Amino acid sequence: MPELAEVEAYRRLAEGSALARPIAAVEASDAWYLKGGLTAEALTPALVGRSLARAERQGKLLLLPTSDDGPVLGLRFGMSGRLIVDGTAGVDDLWYASNRDEVRWDRFALVFADGGRLVMRDPRRLGGVSLDPGLSRLGPDALTITLGQLRLALAPHRAAGAAVALKARLMDQSRLAGVGNLAADEILWRAALDPTRPASSLADTELRRLHRHLRATLNDFIERGGSHTGELMAERHPGGRCPKDGTALVRATVATRSTWWCPKHQR
Repeated sequence: MPELAEVEAYRRLAEGSALARPIAAVEASDAWYLKGGLTAEALTPALVGRSLARAERQGKLLLLPTSDDGPVLGLRFGMSGRLIVDGTAGVDDLWYASNRDEVRWDRFALVFADGGRLVMRDPRRLGGVSLDPGLSRLGPDALTITLGQLRLALAPHRAAGAAVALKARLMDQSRLAGVGNLAADEILWRAALDPTRPASSLADTELRRLHRHLRATLNDFIERGGSHTGELMAERHPGGRCPKDGTALVRATVATRSTWWCPKHQR
């Protein structure tokens, strides 16, 4: 599933292969895939004749500002979306999603004047395309978040009732943008923190340890090729054991997501 590491790979693909190429046409036949009231009829005059000027990312959202102070194209990849430029996919192997190259799954495309194409291929149709997407609902990017920002992200909300679990806070995109289910489990496993404990219960030393492992883990995922490349990944199944100490892993549902952790070293 596309998490921060995968979307960063898409950003790098777009940056290396899709910039400064005039857009000749837009293919957006799936009206449901266009978000925020956007229509195919509005996309064509907004994008055709321009080119992609930069490739940026905020959490799991790919941002493609266009030339001549044009709109920003926002791409969300949901659970199964892939970015493909001129036949090359940003990520070849998405777990929990089909990696088959089925043209019928192409939900959106830019056709460049040189004949090349930027395509969003999404089997489960859970992503989306928007223009000038608002970023106010997204927290700081998880790859660059500071210690102070992380402390604020984990702090209790004034209107909150029951304590929020640590993993739930890490995956709350309004607090911290980019951490998905697989990354959260790996980060907390490396940081030796129980995903079910209250997010606001961390001591300062624990917070610093979490901050260190948060950024290091995401960078590892980017270099290794995806969020499925963590050390815990192979053991996230019934009977799985902690790669550190061999303890049987515990499974529960946290923030509606399947969660695995070691009861021995994660406290």
